[in-house]
This record gives sequence, C-alpha cells and structure tokens, in this order.
Amino acid sequence: MLELLQAAFLGIVEGLTEFLPVSSTGHLILMVDFIGFKGPPGKVFEIVIQVGAILSVLVIYFRRFLDVALRLGTDPGARRFVMAILLAFLPAAVIGLLLHGFIKAYLFTPLVVCLSMIVGGIAILVIEKVKPASTVTEIEQFTPKLALQIGFIQCLAMIPGVSRSGATILGALMMGVERRTAAEFSFFLAVPTLLGATVLDLYKNRATLSLDGMELIAAGFIAAFLVSMVVIRWLVGFVGRHGFGPFAWYRIVVGGILLVFVLIR
Repeated sequence: MLELLQAAFLGIVEGLTEFLPVSSTGHLILMVDFIGFKGPPGKVFEIVIQVGAILSVLVIYFRRFLDVALRLGTDPGARRFVMAILLAFLPAAVIGLLLHGFIKAYLFTPLVVCLSMIVGGIAILVIEKVKPASTVTEIEQFTPKLALQIGFIQCLAMIPGVSRSGATILGALMMGVERRTAAEFSFFLAVPTLLGATVLDLYKNRATLSLDGMELIAAGFIAAFLVSMVVIRWLVGFVGRHGFGPFAWYRIVVGGILLVFVLIR
C-alpha cells in the first residue's frame, strides 16, 4: 500500500510539473530520492507515467490536431503548423541520440537538479524583463528558422532541472512569440519530444525492463494523466494574466531549500 501511494504521488508530481517551467525530470529525481521509492525493475515506471502526460495533450487538443490533419493537403497554415513542430523536434532527436548515455550517467543527480532549478529561475526573471515585444501570435506564423531556434533551445532541458517546457516557452518569448502561443507550442512539441525520449529509454533499457508491479505503473500513469489534464487547461490562462515570474520564484526557493538538504545529507 505504501508503494502504491508513492507511485500515485510520483504520478501527481509528473502531471503537475511536466508542462510547467519547473522541470518534471528534476522533481522526479528529487522525489524518488527523498521518499526512497524503489518501484518496478528497470525504468518502465518513469517512462509510462510520462506517456500519461503526453496522452493528456492529445486528448485536450484532439480537435486541433484533427483539424490540422484534415486541412494538411489544402491549407498552407496547417502545413506550417506541422513543419514548426517537426523542425523544433529535430535538434532534440539528433542531440538526444548522441548524448543520451552521457546525460543519464553524469547529470541525473539531485545536486545538478537543485543548481539547475536555481539558475533557471533567475533566467526566467531576466527573460521576463528583457524579452522583445510579441510579433508572432499563431503557430501557423512560425518560420522554419524560428522553429529550429526554439528546438535548439529546448535541448538545454536535457540537463535535469532545466525544464523542457520552460526552455521552449522562454526561448519562444525571446524570439517574439506571445505568451499563450508559446505555452501551447510547448504542449504540442511535447508530443514528439516525449514520445521520442520514451522510445529511446525503452530501447536503451530493454534488457532490464519488466512488467512486474503493474499496479504501481497503473497508479502513476492514471495520476499523471488526470493531473496533466488540469494543469494544461489552467496554465494557458494563468500565464496570460501573470506571466512566468511566480514559477521563477518557486524554482529559486525550492531549489535553494533542496540544495541545503542535498549538501547536508
């Protein structure tokens, strides 16, 4: 029962943090370490709860994706939408394949996460102050150059604690994309990026994967899916009214507190 509650808790953490600029990977690394969660053999638990978050995007934006698919052959805007997502995904696909082993081996530590959270929070505050005026209000307006630039910035999130959504959103803001559009683009870009990372993790860990502990996997998956549904719907309106400053202070405060705990342990 304790493990089941821990699995559901970690699913909630994944759902709460995957689409916020606070780093889901960083939170999971820290929470698994602090609560002592062992989980099923291999990496299947962490992989599956991430799929739960991806599924929430597909459900919430199903009509948007369907509309783009139906207009793909006749509407240049629909083709630009797909082009933007694919080009922004490309840098992560290439760099992730090349550096996957190094990143997993040397950067997935609580200390790296804490430092990244603090530095990332400071970066958010700076970018909110210096970002240019918004000139791009729809994903259909993205140029190939803009999409690739955002894709390269997203690669910073391979460092645990940086935040994939945060890097994507803030990179887009610095290039003149307005907040709501930047947030939605980070949701859409999460689908190929997280699916690609999931497939790569499954392949790399194929020798140790196991379906033992299905009840733990199911608890984490359902929790991540349901909480992500709520977070996605809430986030777009929140950042439109308040910006990303509150998340910056959260990162700095939580990162600082956890850094103290990591150093004194």
